[in-house]
Amino acid sequence: MKVVTSDSKAAMARKAAVDGAELIRAALRARGEANIIVATGASQFEMLEELVRAEGVAWSRVTAFHLDEYVAVPISHPASFRLYLWRRFVSKLPLPLRTFHYINAETDWEGECHRLDAIIREHPIDVAFIGIGENGHLAFNDPPADFETEKPYLVVNLDEACRRQQHGEGWFATLADVPTRAVSMSIRQIMKSKAIVCTVPDHRKATAVKHAVEGLVTPLVPASILQEHGQATIYLDPPAATMLKQK
Repeated sequence: MKVVTSDSKAAMARKAAVDGAELIRAALRARGEANIIVATGASQFEMLEELVRAEGVAWSRVTAFHLDEYVAVPISHPASFRLYLWRRFVSKLPLPLRTFHYINAETDWEGECHRLDAIIREHPIDVAFIGIGENGHLAFNDPPADFETEKPYLVVNLDEACRRQQHGEGWFATLADVPTRAVSMSIRQIMKSKAIVCTVPDHRKATAVKHAVEGLVTPLVPASILQEHGQATIYLDPPAATMLKQK
């Protein structure tokens, strides 16, 4: 795992997007196609703005996967991650993607996991664009995360810290409105990605960053597993890096 701290949130986002775009271009050069994972949330706003402007990416040869989605939330809801990804990524690209495999967890979420499991097993991931939650989660794998399951997608329970973050970021009007379950890509599936671009801005993530980067690898800090990935890079702005021994 590598840590890159930039001078500002804007510079962090630009660096993550530039590096991520080059990883996609490298996969396209090597195989003529690329498979990626795209995350959501407030931490990804600026990075996605930069990524969609990347030059020389043949997006029509890129297949994308959705990282997580709330159970029983319709696509029309402001907090829907499918809506987020359409507005902030898919619709902004200069060319349409080959395919985007959205998670539809509105009704049959267990069936949706099985459907996506079969698809992603046929699409080895070249680049995973992810973030880290305030509670140290990866995707919606809250602590203690399951580090063992080989299932690509899971139905998971959201802990209170995770739900407070979703409310605090303004996605839901009240804490009671935040769903208690979600469909999430599993830890092992994320770790199977050839490269991981992890963008983590803001001081509210500083404690999680410290434990993930400098602490023990433990399911109690799901993002700590990134220490074991040979091509994972965490991109930080100065506030997110404030608690690290070497910023």
